[in-house]
Amino acid sequence: VQLVESGGGLVHAGESLRLSCVASGQLIGAGTIGWFRQSPGKEREGVACYSRSIGSRFYEDSVKGRFTISRDKSGSTMYLQMDTLKPEDTAVYYCAVSGDIAALCIRNEFDYWGRGTQVTVSS
Repeated sequence: VQLVESGGGLVHAGESLRLSCVASGQLIGAGTIGWFRQSPGKEREGVACYSRSIGSRFYEDSVKGRFTISRDKSGSTMYLQMDTLKPEDTAVYYCAVSGDIAALCIRNEFDYWGRGTQVTVSS
């Protein structure tokens, strides 16, 4: 099982980025998908999670209205659209998948992880 992120980079505040995560097999369609981020010295936090089976989406408060999580119809790719980026969004972003269709958006509930992609937002 492999998850591979792409789309990170260096942008200015106010700009946008779209992260992608390609999964081997139909993994993304199996349960809950999520995007997490981790800054130096901080815990890995759930940014956005989505369960297609139960139609549930979660967004961390600081990204509500700016970030959107989605997946393609084939179930092989998931996305995180990030708009109006802020310097505090700077972190390594990870995609993850849980076999639980109602997983909470917390690290311990996810089974498979990508290696991460760096997002840096300059002021």
